[in-house]
Amino acid sequence: MSELLKVILGCAGGLIVGALIGIFVGILIRKGIAEKKLGIAEERAKKIESDAKVQAAVESKKMIVDAQKEINQLRSDTEREIKERRSEVSRSERRLAQKEENLDKKTEQLERKNEQLDKKLKENDTVREQIEQALEQQKKVLEQLSGLTAEEAKAELLASLESKTKFEFAQRMSELEEQFKDEADEKARNIISLAIQRCAADHVAEATVTAVPLPSEEMKGRIIGREGRNILKLETLTGVELIIDDTPEAITLSGFDPVRREVARLALEKLISDGRIHPARIEEMVEKAHREVDAGIKQAGERATFEVGVHGLNPELVKLLGRLRYRTSYGQNVLKHSVEVAYLAGMMADELGADAATARRAGLLHDIGKAFPHDVEGTHVQIGVNAAKKYKESREVIHAIEAHHNDVEPKSIIAVLVQAADAISAARPGARREDLENYIKRLEKLEEIAKEFPGVDKAFAIQAGREIRVMVKPEEVNDEGMKVIARDMAQKIKEEVKYPGQIKVNLIRESRAVDYAK
Repeated sequence: MSELLKVILGCAGGLIVGALIGIFVGILIRKGIAEKKLGIAEERAKKIESDAKVQAAVESKKMIVDAQKEINQLRSDTEREIKERRSEVSRSERRLAQKEENLDKKTEQLERKNEQLDKKLKENDTVREQIEQALEQQKKVLEQLSGLTAEEAKAELLASLESKTKFEFAQRMSELEEQFKDEADEKARNIISLAIQRCAADHVAEATVTAVPLPSEEMKGRIIGREGRNILKLETLTGVELIIDDTPEAITLSGFDPVRREVARLALEKLISDGRIHPARIEEMVEKAHREVDAGIKQAGERATFEVGVHGLNPELVKLLGRLRYRTSYGQNVLKHSVEVAYLAGMMADELGADAATARRAGLLHDIGKAFPHDVEGTHVQIGVNAAKKYKESREVIHAIEAHHNDVEPKSIIAVLVQAADAISAARPGARREDLENYIKRLEKLEEIAKEFPGVDKAFAIQAGREIRVMVKPEEVNDEGMKVIARDMAQKIKEEVKYPGQIKVNLIRESRAVDYAK
């Protein structure tokens, strides 16, 4: 058993030694092969290195040659550029030298001219001194001959020039005024005539009394009643006085309030038609007449607004317009006058390209203050303005109402058109009546204003106050001065006199020479 183990161990040891020897021999063989490869690699590296050195030498020589060529090219370009620059500098130097030469010549010429100017200035100073001495001598001679000092002569000359200038200015102003007046008059005539032709409203003059016809004389007694109780009741309820006189089959109603007169007329006609006349019946009929008149007032206002095409008015303003149906001004019905003014203002606004709707509205409402009863304080203009503000009318309409009698200066074309339309409607012949006393006062005022101006000899108000004819003194007023006086006189009349329409100021200047043959 041990022998076998020994054999086995011997074999294993032999195998191990053999393996080690084999490994060692393999290592030696691989080392030899590696050394051989290393030698080959070193030879190849040396060859590559030698080839690279050769190639580098060749490339270096080539680069040196190229660089030398580039340097030569740059040198030639630089030399050429330097040569061109030198040539350009030479030309500039020549030009500068030429300019300096020209400047030197011009400087010499200027110096010579300055010397000549100095000589001429000295000569001029000498001549000026001589002229001043001569003028002084002439001035003294003129003063001796004229007997005036220099200041007096200057003042006289200035006065003469001023007079001449004023005359020329007045003449030119007169020409321009005539030209503008002709053009404006022609345009205004066309617009106004067109408006008037298109608006031909009838006017009915109303008085402060109303006549009620009776079926018989016996009816007067029934209206008076027992101890006058019927007539007293009727007068108390209506505020109108009943005049029962010898006029056959008629009773006269007298009162300043036309609305009350209309209520009394309707109530009286109903009582006469019914035949039952006693206080209770009178109260019933007066109440019914009030309702009918109120309805008629509303209808009249609505008809007027529809007629002129004004919409959107406050209902209270419409009622106030209807009340104007029973108001008159100088005999002219105020509602018809307002409608006419609205038409005229609207048509003129159309012609001028203004707001025709606003013009009609302002024209219709311009006299709305006259619709209020007498217990409301203030002028009809102030009352109308307050009413327009209360019922939210526009500022243009309020201003037109306020300015239509020049209570304030008109500042809009609408206000001017309403003012013109109001004057046209009032100035139409037959539209208004005027009492004799006011008429005479206006004529006297016109003549009084004309005589206040210097140079006026006589003044006559003619053509029913539509023209003031003035005779001036020819020795005090010249032809051009007449233009100034006429304009100032017209302005003063406009400011101080109230009148319908317009007033013509006509100045007359005449010179007469009288002699006698004996």
